[in-house]
Amino acid sequence: MDSMLCRRRMNIAMVLILTLTWLGGICGEFEEQLFEVGKLKMFVDELPDMPRLHGFHSVHGVLKPISLQIGMFYTKWKFHRDLPPTPVFAYGTSRRSATVPGPTIEAVYGVDTYVTWRNHLPSSHILPLDLTISPAAPKYGGIPTVVHLHGGIHEPSSDGNTDAWFTAGFRETGPKWTKTTMHYENMQQPGNMWYHDHAMGLTRVNLLAGLVGAYILRHNTVEAPLRLPTGNEFDRPLVVFDRSFRKDGSIYMNATGNNPSIHPQWQPEYFGDAIIVNGKAWPRLSVRRRKYRFRIINASNARFFRFFFSNGLDFVVVGSDSAYLSKPVTTKSVLLSPSEIVDVVVDFSKSPSRTVVLANDAPYPYPGGDPVNEESGKVMKFIVSDDYEADTWTIPNKLINYPPADVSNAVLTRYISMYEYVSDSDEPTHLYVNGLPYDAPVTETPKAGTTEVWEVINLTEDNHPLHIHLGLFKVVEQTALLAAGLEEFTGCMTKYNDAVMCRISKYARGKKTAVTAHERGWKNVFKMMPGHVTRILVRFSYIHSNASYPFDPTQEPGYVYHCHILDHEDNMMMRPLKVIK
Repeated sequence: MDSMLCRRRMNIAMVLILTLTWLGGICGEFEEQLFEVGKLKMFVDELPDMPRLHGFHSVHGVLKPISLQIGMFYTKWKFHRDLPPTPVFAYGTSRRSATVPGPTIEAVYGVDTYVTWRNHLPSSHILPLDLTISPAAPKYGGIPTVVHLHGGIHEPSSDGNTDAWFTAGFRETGPKWTKTTMHYENMQQPGNMWYHDHAMGLTRVNLLAGLVGAYILRHNTVEAPLRLPTGNEFDRPLVVFDRSFRKDGSIYMNATGNNPSIHPQWQPEYFGDAIIVNGKAWPRLSVRRRKYRFRIINASNARFFRFFFSNGLDFVVVGSDSAYLSKPVTTKSVLLSPSEIVDVVVDFSKSPSRTVVLANDAPYPYPGGDPVNEESGKVMKFIVSDDYEADTWTIPNKLINYPPADVSNAVLTRYISMYEYVSDSDEPTHLYVNGLPYDAPVTETPKAGTTEVWEVINLTEDNHPLHIHLGLFKVVEQTALLAAGLEEFTGCMTKYNDAVMCRISKYARGKKTAVTAHERGWKNVFKMMPGHVTRILVRFSYIHSNASYPFDPTQEPGYVYHCHILDHEDNMMMRPLKVIK
């Protein structure tokens, strides 16, 4: 690394250490001010349906592209009837209409959507920052932001590259910023996406402050024959995340890190005490005795959810992340890592009780952490009508068929290794992919239109949700590393990061774990099990068509792939991805 850059980062770090040493001194006072969420009554707030924005407009019955203006605003939001209003950062078309989560954007296949994302945020953040993890640092102040449409397949300059940030009024821009208006081609398969901030080193705090929202791509010709539930009443995005609060209603985030001499504020995972759905803590929804569709997005920083219904009601999974399954899968529970999406139909006519709670039992951190408590074990309540009524919606036997995962079509195999590094006190300090920081030269250079096999080797104790920008993938196989010799293999990999030289074939011979039935479709995020090698087939082309991308994916600033535990992503568990011709 350049010596001047090293000195600059060291100087910044020393200033921040002094600042946050003072913050650490008052940390006990902050914790005394934490709101005891156990005192909040559950299921008192109605589930909001976030404002809907059309990513198109109609001219004489013909759908045409539209240009939206969506801002990021400082405002206040009521997360619970009995909590004071909370200072947040929120998306909206105006400060008055801004919401947490932001408006749901509904786009249509083949109709371009243009969005100018405008930063109206104040000069300082509402949450503590840590400059030692090298966040975006404008010279003249302000809060850097950049929007990534998660699951979107579009040009590099509209992908929301982590270094393409900008401050209020575009006064300052990051080194890879290129333009003010994002272009979403909407030429991919229909499905669910979500938009969120992606600024370097600030993703965890900007999302925690409220910068998230849902995006749905519809394709009427393909979807209408399925006769799944439609309309705002019966087709609802559910954006789920966790938060902790102080007594004054403000969001609580730790002010002192687990390794304060290295990172004054950074901690490896953020977990909140209250579960929020569409901006309300443990909301309720009155439903009829018929089918409903829920597009569930886990927008948490680090919390996994294993959803189930308290009365044994089924989920019928019709989609995973941004793509439909080939056929519905019925299951009693669904495990979602941060950033994953599951698209489900729930038939409340089959509910054996008038009330049913959507619950959660995923340990945190996942999989080896603490069990849930009363607050984190409940998500929301459904109140089911007594009256039965005609239901015009169906669950078809078949959904949408996309190409199978054929490993023989892969042009090459890559090894992607995940590492966690710890201090002398055995506390995490940072995480790398392939033993490299984010700003090391690019090593993944897939060719546009091809398919690759990625062997993802997780050498940590955590489950890491791997998200690949642009590419879609299928999970082929999950194989445990043999416990005998694991320490030797990890040591070799940590030193050389060469799976072949370290004889991966000798160690990747443990128990195989079957891919869950509803996760066998095309995905953009998957849970990489600790101590396992997960084989995925990654496709850098459309899955629904043989058509080439309508843009040049080889242009700058390129793409990225990363762990979607935001605290990990912000502390170097991310790498650049450069598509070539």
